Amino acid sequence: FNLLFLFSRLIFGTLYPAYYSYKAVKSKDIKEYVKWMMYWIIFALFTTAETFTDIFLCWFPFYYELKIAFVAWLLSPYTKGSSLLYRKFVHPTLSSKEKEIDDCLIQAKDRSYDALVHFGKRGLNVAATAAVMAASKGQGALSERLRSFSMQDLSTIRGDSSTVPPSVTVRTSSKQSHPKTSRSASEGTGSSGKC
Repeated sequence: FNLLFLFSRLIFGTLYPAYYSYKAVKSKDIKEYVKWMMYWIIFALFTTAETFTDIFLCWFPFYYELKIAFVAWLLSPYTKGSSLLYRKFVHPTLSSKEKEIDDCLIQAKDRSYDALVHFGKRGLNVAATAAVMAASKGQGALSERLRSFSMQDLSTIRGDSSTVPPSVTVRTSSKQSHPKTSRSASEGTGSSGKC
């Protein structure tokens, strides 16, 4: 039955009022505009309260049926439920507490901005440190990996082991890595020393 309630609420509690709110804005009819604004304020409060009541009262018999009936009562042009609730309860309460609410919102906004800046700086510092460490480790690991290959291994990776003569060896030291080749006199015949 919860699915039926969600579908009913989507159609009648959200889409229907949204369409008529659009019509009120389009026609610039102040009376309709105020009516739908009151509805949306009450509906927002209902949705907020519903988040908590669903946890504690979902076991209550006819709970979902009562919620559907409440949304219908809010929308009905005969009962004018949203207008009634707004004028009798919401408007007087918000008017009397408006200054305190505004102060709390300003403080919360300032605190959230400060917290966002603080965590943003910390996040950038952590990301920069991680990037520098990864780059330094990655560069060292790459050079060590390349240094560990012999010329024979590199030619095997390329797939043409015949191009590297077996007499070519690679010496690695901590300072430099220079290949040393030794040629016999028979290999050098027929060439003038130019490659």
